[in-house]
Amino acid sequence: QVQLVESGGGLVQAGNSLRLSCVASLRTLSSVTMAWFRQTPGKEREFVAAVGWSKYSSYYADSVKGRFIIDRDNAKNTVYLQMNSLKPEDTAVYYCAAKISLAPMEARPSWFDYWGQGTQVTVSS
Repeated sequence: QVQLVESGGGLVQAGNSLRLSCVASLRTLSSVTMAWFRQTPGKEREFVAAVGWSKYSSYYADSVKGRFIIDRDNAKNTVYLQMNSLKPEDTAVYYCAAKISLAPMEARPSWFDYWGQGTQVTVSS
């Protein structure tokens, strides 16, 4: 059973930054695609960013492109989401997700097999 544990959420003013972390209970992340999704009440879970198993392939939602950076440290079994220039519309519960696969990433929740418990990010105006 794979466990994902997120941390780093909190309350921040618009324009500031936060970094989320997700630690995976896996022997290695070398063949795992890692992603971040977010969700607000009454809405579907939304893709934010993903990093492929090779680390050199990363993907971003248009809404965060140029502001967020996803990165991974396979030695620490950890994936990060650096969120810069935060906006009130970034307020959501952020979830870490993982899939053990070498297949091309699909930016939909059902493609991923494992999920963290979520961490709240609140951006005030």
